[in-house]
Amino acid sequence: MSISLRLASAISIALSLTLAVLGTTGAKARPQDPQIRVNDAQTASSGAVTTVTPQQISPANVLPNGEVQILRDGPSADATIGNTGAGNTGAGNTGASDADPAISPAASLAEMVDAVQVPADLPKDITCLAGAIYFEAKSESLAGQLAVGRVIVARTASGHFPSSYCGVVFQHAQFSFVRGGAMPSIDRSSRAWRQAVKIALIADRGAWKSPAEGALFFHAARVGPVAGKARVARIDNHVFYR
Repeated sequence: MSISLRLASAISIALSLTLAVLGTTGAKARPQDPQIRVNDAQTASSGAVTTVTPQQISPANVLPNGEVQILRDGPSADATIGNTGAGNTGAGNTGASDADPAISPAASLAEMVDAVQVPADLPKDITCLAGAIYFEAKSESLAGQLAVGRVIVARTASGHFPSSYCGVVFQHAQFSFVRGGAMPSIDRSSRAWRQAVKIALIADRGAWKSPAEGALFFHAARVGPVAGKARVARIDNHVFYR
């Protein structure tokens, strides 16, 4: 074969290879392609390919570089309250509204109480819960007040008591401060009341775990033990049972 023919053949082969490479690297992913590389925090470090369907892809999650960002379900920042993850055992029964103040994580219960803002208008059930804390434990420590509040919250979720805070507080013969189906008057400008409201909001949200968590009953320490109940804790002048 002559040198010119050999050169022509080599050029033809090189041109064919160049077109093949360009044809491959220039292709765009089609919607029906079963696998597309995704920008996902769970797989990005390993370089893995996550299988997605066309239904999972929208212009909103296609990144400028052509990768697809899959948005996964997960806890939001608003879901983190307190330092315990205790949760709200009375959820759905409390009368709390979206207008209630947010409760941020804190290093101590006292710090959390200081940070809580008292809303101008309290839901009825929060008022009942705060009233019980006020009359039963306003002279107790913050932990003692919270424990009383959490007993009422736990009762609403137990299935053995009324399902609202007001129902629990005003249930016949349960709280001695209730007379004739009503609470005594409260000085709502007092520091003790404002603190009781803050504790009520914390107890309602389950934002801080009580040392007596899970208790359904309590009484003054001067009273003898309750038969048939499991003692949970003594906090200040109250003993708690489940």
